[in-house]
Amino acid sequence: MSGKQHRQSVIDEAESTQEKMQPSHFIKDPFVLEFLDVKENEKLAETQLESSLIEKLQQFLLELGNGFAFIGRQYRITADNDHYYIDLVFYNYILKCFLLIDLKTEKLVPQDIGQMDFYVRFFEDKIKQPGDNPTIGLILCTDKNKTIMKYSVLSEGKQIFASKYKLYLPNEESLKEEIRRERDLLEREQSLGKK
Repeated sequence: MSGKQHRQSVIDEAESTQEKMQPSHFIKDPFVLEFLDVKENEKLAETQLESSLIEKLQQFLLELGNGFAFIGRQYRITADNDHYYIDLVFYNYILKCFLLIDLKTEKLVPQDIGQMDFYVRFFEDKIKQPGDNPTIGLILCTDKNKTIMKYSVLSEGKQIFASKYKLYLPNEESLKEEIRRERDLLEREQSLGKK
């Protein structure tokens, strides 16, 4: 095989691998932010959570996964003279796309999804460069409502995701209970799908 043919086969293989990678493969749920050293019953405001993540950015990048580079905090976008601020913006050089993160210290609500949808659409239109893949939006929240997820753009699983975060690892018994709950839920969903 000549050098030119070999280069082309490597390029073809890389493009094939990139097509197989989906944003959902990179989005964890839940995220464990134990490295923030928050006490078990401590309640953080969104600004405190954001500041803590920035202070420990290296650990947060490791929790996010491979290929992420930090772009900015409180990233300002302007639409018709109104300013909006995205909590955290990253770029993934493997997926070749932006990742926008909105931090919520409460349960996920429809307004959070609408806000992220606006951010993603704005980035798609104004920020994304030719050759970039679609922008991904991630809402990090303390809890998710399955009904809200089902009847929103989150159910499409394409560009906008919601993930829970935990500030500490649960004790062994709590972890076992959570696994049991998730297994029961999956079994119920599977049995409903078979009917």
